[in-house]
Amino acid sequence: MAFFTFPNPVNDKAARTVATGVVAISVLTLVTGWWWLLVPLALGFLGRVLAGPRLSPLGWLAMRVVAPRLGEPVLTPGPPKRFAQGIGLAFSTTAAVLALGLGLHTAAGVVLGVLVVFATLEAALGFCAGCWAFGHLMRLGVIPEETCEACADITRRRPAVEEPATTA
Repeated sequence: MAFFTFPNPVNDKAARTVATGVVAISVLTLVTGWWWLLVPLALGFLGRVLAGPRLSPLGWLAMRVVAPRLGEPVLTPGPPKRFAQGIGLAFSTTAAVLALGLGLHTAAGVVLGVLVVFATLEAALGFCAGCWAFGHLMRLGVIPEETCEACADITRRRPAVEEPATTA
């Protein structure tokens, strides 16, 4: 397996654990004003986009330590999760540039607040907004079906319904 690949499928329990970590770091940043925390937050997203959990201490901890203790893995397609990590990278990097580069702490706080909302949805409810957007972009033809065959194949999304038994 190449180093710069993203796992496919992904353990959703690990993904939700990472989202919990993102919420914790982001809220800590907002509460304390320790804007420097945006640097490791953004670097974590970058690492996960480039190589899944291999370059992300938070991703590694979630995959190797926390998720295995939460029971059997719940598998979900990897490409939408990678796309979502890319969106997290964009938001965390934007917040870092606003706060650290331009001194616009209020604007950075708003951007980080949006990230907190979406990471909380993932962590608490299992709703991945980036994955949702990915699916819509696939349906619109912006993202080719080959990017995620499991996402494009509607029969893989729902368990097969068994036909009722007939008596003869």
